[in-house]
Amino acid sequence: MSPGFSSAGFPLSPHVATGDSVRDKCIEMLAAALRTDSENSFFLDHLVAHIYQEIKATDMKYKNRVRSRISNLKDPKNPGLRRNVLAGSIDLHRIATMSAEEMASDELKQLRNVLTQEAIREHQMAKTGGTTTDLLQCGKCKKKNCTYNQVQTRSADEPMTTFVLCNECGNRWKFC
Repeated sequence: MSPGFSSAGFPLSPHVATGDSVRDKCIEMLAAALRTDSENSFFLDHLVAHIYQEIKATDMKYKNRVRSRISNLKDPKNPGLRRNVLAGSIDLHRIATMSAEEMASDELKQLRNVLTQEAIREHQMAKTGGTTTDLLQCGKCKKKNCTYNQVQTRSADEPMTTFVLCNECGNRWKFC
């Protein structure tokens, strides 16, 4: 039996076939995402098998899990994940069970961290109160009933950041 070719042009060896068309298609799509050949088909088969063991069906949850892996593995902004998977630095069971946050690139992890810290700061500002003033006007409702807090968010020689909350409409903004 001669090996066939995937739609991406990668050869599929006969031992890749699992007998399940969904799993076979997933192996083909993973091969395209990893830009690998039939020599690594055992690797792809094992990865799909680990995902199947976790989900225990080839339903939408299974397909979404595989799509998530494909998307993260072929992301040009996350070459480290692909390299680590192919080098064996990340165990197959681990890649099969990783969350989207765990697979994210370092850049995306850093961005999420910054956004989380900003959300925490804004949430804490609402609880700590602040100073009520009529000197600041809300850009949304145009009223002058606002509460503000000043926080040193950067180095000491930079101006303080002022966080403002409109007491009328709930609009929030900040300025230096």
